[in-house]
Amino acid sequence: MGRGDKKTAKGKRFKGSFGKSRPAKVAVVKKAAKKAETK
Repeated sequence: MGRGDKKTAKGKRFKGSFGKSRPAKVAVVKKAAKKAETK
């Protein structure tokens, strides 16, 4: 467990990815989804 493990928050930070253990900014994602829905 650690930097190389994508299942941990530290691993996600190291890899630069998002997911369950390190979600992207929720408010921004919801706003973008809502904007796409209205178009």
